[in-house]
Amino acid sequence: MRKARPSGIERLESYLVKLIQEKGADLDQPFSIRMLLAFLKFASCLFAAGVAIRYFLYRTGLKRRYPLGIQVISIGNVTAGGTGKTPVTEIFARTLAAEGRKVAILSRGYRRKEAPWWVRMFTQVVSKPLVVSDGRHVLLDSATGGDEPYMLASNLPGVAVVVDRDRVKAGRYAIKRLGCDTLILDDGFQYQKLKHSIEVVLVDATNPFGNGHMLPRGVLREPARHLKRADIIFLTKCRGDVSAVRDEIRRYNDTAEIVECNHAPRVLRDVWSREEYPLSWLDGKTTCTLSGIASPKGFENSLRHLGAKVVWCERYADHHRYDSSEVLYALNRTADMGADALVTTEKDAVRFPRFETTPVRCLYLRIAIEIISGRESFDQIINRICFRQRS
Repeated sequence: MRKARPSGIERLESYLVKLIQEKGADLDQPFSIRMLLAFLKFASCLFAAGVAIRYFLYRTGLKRRYPLGIQVISIGNVTAGGTGKTPVTEIFARTLAAEGRKVAILSRGYRRKEAPWWVRMFTQVVSKPLVVSDGRHVLLDSATGGDEPYMLASNLPGVAVVVDRDRVKAGRYAIKRLGCDTLILDDGFQYQKLKHSIEVVLVDATNPFGNGHMLPRGVLREPARHLKRADIIFLTKCRGDVSAVRDEIRRYNDTAEIVECNHAPRVLRDVWSREEYPLSWLDGKTTCTLSGIASPKGFENSLRHLGAKVVWCERYADHHRYDSSEVLYALNRTADMGADALVTTEKDAVRFPRFETTPVRCLYLRIAIEIISGRESFDQIINRICFRQRS
């Protein structure tokens, strides 16, 4: 079977991501690319101006922030993609639910299937938020509810997951209809319409602020100095000495607690049967990978660190929605190369179409947050949310 070609938009997106993600990646480019980058630089100036105006309107009260009368924990970042918000959201939700809080995660449901814009324009005011999970049952699939909301709903029994572009409306629904007393705003740092109680910001220790430019010339969604709004900063993907990154963060915020953590592999699971394999299964195995995430190198390297020999990597754009031919091509290619398994990420696995039989194992790597330092700071935040006195 021939490989299905990605769309033109996906190919352009993947190419641009390579240019803007890291410092120095755009050096020694031909004239045509330098012209494109100059245009992106101009566009990033317009984007930065728009961000500044928007924050000015909220700061002066010309645009209103809506309080909902309960704890709202915002989890977000200053860069576009790749910091690991979903596992951090999961550890907050799991911990708070274990402490007896009735938690709802509010998500936009990025790149889920939606009605055309002209339909949404006339129905968004009256339409109800989508309930991916009511805390008891998972009610929607990943295509309808979104990849991350579906994954969170599947992994967090007892936690509600509600999706709507208007997260004030979603929050009110979670309070009134689902009886929630604590809201977690997924990817909420830029969402100022809903008033936040606690601001949690993630910074990728391996690439904190990209090339320093705003979107679309760089990966910054707002200036790095806006880290000053953070109450607690999760420094993710910490491997080795991160003192230089900590010093850089302290330039922008000298009071926020800093928690160092890593995204640690926990277990392998079959994509469809959910049969579990220990991580030791990878040691000495030959594998191929298939992924559509913001930072595929970290995922691929984690397999190598676990002892796997990665012989072929197929990458798509972030949040790519797979069709049967793409997954079947990867499975057949893996079998033809004599590899032991095709390995993907948990986020990708929820977007795979179902197959009854496959020519080779297809596994996904389950990831969870491992706090390296700053556990006391994390516990203090939990105490604060739960109105609990420190022991």
